[in-house]
Amino acid sequence: MVGTVELARARDVAAWWWRIGFDARRDALLRWAAILGRRSPEIGAVMRAEGGKADADATIELIVAVEHLRWAARHARRVLRRRRVRGTWLAPEQRPELDWLPYGVVGVIGPWNFPVLTPLASIGSALAAGNAVLFKPSEHAGEVGRLLTETATEAMRGAPLVQFVDGGPEAGAALVTSGVDKVAFTGSTATAAKVLAAAAPTLTPVLAECGGKDPAIVAAGADVEHAAASVLWGAMFNAGQACVGIERAYVVDEVYDDFVRAIVAKAEGLTAARNGELGAITVPAQLDVITRHIADAVGRGARVLTGGLEAITPPYVPPTILVDVPDDALVVTEETFGPVLPILRAADLDDAVARAESGPYRLGAAVYGGRAARAAAARLTSGMVSVDSSLGFAGQPCLPFGGRGGSGFGRTHGEAGLREFAVPRATVVRRFRQPFDLTTYQRGRFALPLAEWVLRRVYGRGGTLGFARVSRTAGPVRVEGEGSAHLEEPCRST
Repeated sequence: MVGTVELARARDVAAWWWRIGFDARRDALLRWAAILGRRSPEIGAVMRAEGGKADADATIELIVAVEHLRWAARHARRVLRRRRVRGTWLAPEQRPELDWLPYGVVGVIGPWNFPVLTPLASIGSALAAGNAVLFKPSEHAGEVGRLLTETATEAMRGAPLVQFVDGGPEAGAALVTSGVDKVAFTGSTATAAKVLAAAAPTLTPVLAECGGKDPAIVAAGADVEHAAASVLWGAMFNAGQACVGIERAYVVDEVYDDFVRAIVAKAEGLTAARNGELGAITVPAQLDVITRHIADAVGRGARVLTGGLEAITPPYVPPTILVDVPDDALVVTEETFGPVLPILRAADLDDAVARAESGPYRLGAAVYGGRAARAAAARLTSGMVSVDSSLGFAGQPCLPFGGRGGSGFGRTHGEAGLREFAVPRATVVRRFRQPFDLTTYQRGRFALPLAEWVLRRVYGRGGTLGFARVSRTAGPVRVEGEGSAHLEEPCRST
């Protein structure tokens, strides 16, 4: 549980951590990344023992997590440092400046499905921004959480910048109401609502990464073999226990039969077992959801092409491909969180996009089909989209990760992820005295007439006396005027 001692210790160390500056924090976080890399065999073994994760899934999770940590460490100065911004002609004597301050202490509540990658996304950005962290992992991933905390303390040379909070839901509730300055929560939409309600009395801000029902769309121009391989991995990775996993596929009529044949052939080559491509279903209650969704679909007329209820040997569920599934089946409308993929026939691309947009979730999506796929992707309203690939956005540390609607709000990863854990501060510095100062009563006789003239004759006619605002950063100059192009940063940590 969380007590006043842990919170006070976190506040003390957070103040020191902020004072030491960006470079020292970068070096410490890179040490942590190196330790995680060296100890990855040990951490991976615990992930497999505790959560039943497949070997390949553990390796992929670890390398992506470390890359995200390295990116946050190396880019925090560029993203969060103080910078000057071009001001308005109304106050030329004022020099506007912008910087970001840490919240102080961030409470991180992690999930069981990705016990390293998901919490590390919040912890790494929070630390890079100058915060301390109280970390409560899922009760189903406690040993992995202890290892993360232990390695963080080693990297910080004993400083308790990441403190471990043990326990189940009651510990999470205590963390939310403990007095932390921000909460980063990953879990179900229903639990997120409870977290928000608990945080409301103290106006504690919350980052909520919730569920998903991510669609894949396969257009007529798609490379069917590639699309089948990619969609299959996106649906079965981590035994389907991924908020950004593909949970429904809409395939246009022209390529539907070919796609189904290709994906079934590939799925039949996968096994769900201790040494298989698919690991275990970590939480027994989730197995109940999976079986209920399959049974509901079959009861509504769906056909099972691979896997199915009879093939389940708890805690393992083989790849299950369903066709002839009605749109109102539970496996289409609710989050399954398992290796089950309903494939739905779409009349055309417009039909596929419209049906993909159904439901409350707006986390991720995948679209296949070259130029047509790019156009279709632009019509989707989810927080992330991969074109001709699956989950590609999750591996790019420069891009924000998050959704909208029932999938939550706030972002981890990338510049937005760093700024998620910092508070913007506006500063203006008066540089000289000017005769038309509107902010004093000694503004001069012509100040107000000039302002009135501009309102009527310039602004009133749609004109402007302004110009593009330029931010000076440690990286490429960004022109922030309307309609301007933005220079992108490279998606790498080095």
